This record gives sequence, structure tokens and C-alpha cells, in this order.
Amino acid sequence: MKKIAMVGVGYVGLVSGTGLADFGNEVICVDIDEDKIERLKKGIIPIYEPGLADLVKKNVEKGRLSFTTNFVKAIEQSEVIFLAVPTPSAPNGEVDLSYIFNAVDTIAKHLRSYKIIVTKSTVEVGTNDKIRQYLIEHGVSEDLFDVVSNPEFLREGSAVDDFMRPDRVVIGTSSPKALEVMREIYRTLYLIETPIVATDIRTAEMIKYASNAFLATKISFINEVANLCELVGADVQVVAKAMGLDGRIGKKFLHAGPGFGGSCFPKDTLALTKIAERAGMRATIVEAVVAVNNKQKKRVVEKLLKYLPDIKNKTIGILGLAFKPNTDDVRESPALTVIQEILERGGEIKAYDPEAMHEMRKHFPQITYVASTEDAVKGVDALIILTEWNEFRNLDLNYLKSLMKRPILIDARNIYSPEKVLTLGFIYDCIGRKIENKVQ
Repeated sequence: MKKIAMVGVGYVGLVSGTGLADFGNEVICVDIDEDKIERLKKGIIPIYEPGLADLVKKNVEKGRLSFTTNFVKAIEQSEVIFLAVPTPSAPNGEVDLSYIFNAVDTIAKHLRSYKIIVTKSTVEVGTNDKIRQYLIEHGVSEDLFDVVSNPEFLREGSAVDDFMRPDRVVIGTSSPKALEVMREIYRTLYLIETPIVATDIRTAEMIKYASNAFLATKISFINEVANLCELVGADVQVVAKAMGLDGRIGKKFLHAGPGFGGSCFPKDTLALTKIAERAGMRATIVEAVVAVNNKQKKRVVEKLLKYLPDIKNKTIGILGLAFKPNTDDVRESPALTVIQEILERGGEIKAYDPEAMHEMRKHFPQITYVASTEDAVKGVDALIILTEWNEFRNLDLNYLKSLMKRPILIDARNIYSPEKVLTLGFIYDCIGRKIENKVQ
């Protein structure tokens, strides 16, 4: 068992800290947000993530997980300090490392005994070397610390399972001592034969960016194929299924839709282009991935305008605001672009999402948020499905059609059969399939 401080109790920090506690470690989660810490002490989880609340409760009751705003005390009591603070995009697309170095500055001022400093946050290649240099320049002896890169690979909506049963654990360090401690921290995973990738720090940092960029590339690729399928009369779902049966390609991340969002892919692809730029090259594939994704988000409204050219003073229903199901995260969600485009054209919006409405209100307080699918559909001139929540997959379409002012349905997640929807008398469109609407 190791004593661990998890600095930052956001999405990554809370899931990782709780998971490490469940592995038998003693974890103190630290955050400057007093309200968040107080809520966590009361058992109130600040994010929606299936299974997380129960895991937090279990480990708090076992005495392995605690929460505090006292960073200095956490430094003193811990052997290993994980940094899981935000690393958002700066205005120029590079990674904003200010939260990282604010934390490192506090560590530098209060480091009195040997600690291992682990970056869990996604940071630019070379950041951990800068952390080491910063500590040395601020008077910390090299004997008092080691630096480790331990990137996270958590999918929102299935993060608990991803942490408890990961595909691999990446540990980047030049210190045999630190590597041994990290192996001990993850001993539970080692016992179930989870691959441990031990490497140097910069390679570990690059693994994170390369992984996310590749997955984002698959999404943008299939979306571009979907757009072509519409023009040539092919069905992208059958194309994707056949592609996925090829073991060299795989079926995951080949689902055409309105583009990727979330806290990782948009930020990390953009950051990788900047890393390449500073290194003296262009990451042309990744640049194209970003461009295709930005364009794909706008295609949803383009489809709407085909059937409703003038949306001024028209009411558009939206089902799904989170960037994916099983999360309340709306960061870079396609819904942000769709809502903005509709509002700029004078349209009005009624929106429903099972979990994410409180987050979307921070961006668009002026739109109408309703309590159910039925309320989102009543009297609308068109309906757009933007997130594939399970409760949207088996709707009584005939009943919903009776509630709508106009039976226009834009299925941006391809969750319905075109034949079925068209038979019911909808004007229907989706992603990557040529649709012949008989009613206009």
C-alpha cells in the first residue's frame, strides 16, 4: 500500500484516485474548489459517471479515500503525488500548463522528503522534463524527487471499467526506483496480467497523443466516407461493418455521426499539430482530422436547412446534449455547434438530455430545457437527435410524429432504420445513407 495524493478532483482525478484507493492504496484527493470537496465529503459526486458513486462510497467507508483542500498537508503525508489538474487548450491551440506549474510550485515550496511526482494530466511532450528543471531551479535537490509520466486512457461513460480493467498501463520514467513504486501501485492490474509499458518520459507523453489522434482519425475518416456515401448512393453503416471485420482495422470508432467532442480528442489533436509545428514539421493527417471534424458538426444544420430553409422563429427540438451517452460532459459537444448555428439563424430550441442539461445551461441559458422527450417534441418544426442515449433508441415514433408541427427528423447518430421512419411519413435524414424522401 502506498500513500498517494491526487491533485485535482475533476474527471480524471476523481476516477483515478478512487480506482487507486480500490487497489488498496491510501489516497488523499486534493482540490482548491472548497464546494466540490465539501460535496464529496457528503457523498455527492460532482460528475455523472456510471459506477463511480458506489466506488467512492466503498473506499471512503474503508478509510482508503479522503478529500481535502489542504495541498500542503497532502504533500507532507504522501509518498507519491499525482497531478490530475486541467490542461485546457490555450487560445493558440497549445496546451495551457498553468495549472500544472501552479501545483509544481506548491510542491517545490513544501518538498522536505523524497516524493515521486506523477503527471496524470495530458501534457505536451517535454513537460515532465520542464517539471524536473523547474524543481531544481527552485532549490529542490534532485535526490528528493523523481518524475513519472503516467497518462490516462479513460473513456467518459465507461471510465470506471477502463481504470479497473485497462488495455495497458504506461509508465514513463528514467528512475528504476520510481518504476518499482509505480509497479507496486498498480500491482492489482499486474496480477491480472495487464500489460505494463515501461518507457522513457517523452515516449510516454507521446503515446497519449498518438493514441487519441489515431482514434480521432478513425472517426473523421468514417465521417468523410459517410459524406461520400450520401453522394454516390452507398450505405456507410454497411461499409463500416465490413471494414471493421478486417482485423487490421477493427470495428471500434467507425460510427458515422456529427463529429467527435469531449475533453480529449479536440484538445489533443489540436495540441499535436502544435507540437509538430514547434518541432519543424506539419502533422498533415491530424490537421485534416481537425478540419473534417469541424465541418462535420455543421453538416447537421445543413441537413436541417435542406428541409426547412428558413428557420427564423421556428422551433427545433434537440434530443441529446452531451458529446456521448453516459456522461454529462458537453465540452466540444456537436450540440454546441448545432445550437449556435440555429440561434444565429433566428431559430428557437427546446432541448432534452438525461444528464447534461445543467452543463449546457452554462453555455446557452436562453434556450428552453424540458424534462422529457415528449416535451422536447411537442409543437416543434423539426427534431434532431444528437446523442445516442439508450432511451432515444426505441421511441414511439408514430406518437412523436403526432406531437410535431412538422414531421422532420434529423438522426445524426443513425439509430433508426430509414425504411421504418420513412414509412411512418417522416421527412428524414441521417449520416452516410442516401435517403429518398417521398414527402417534402
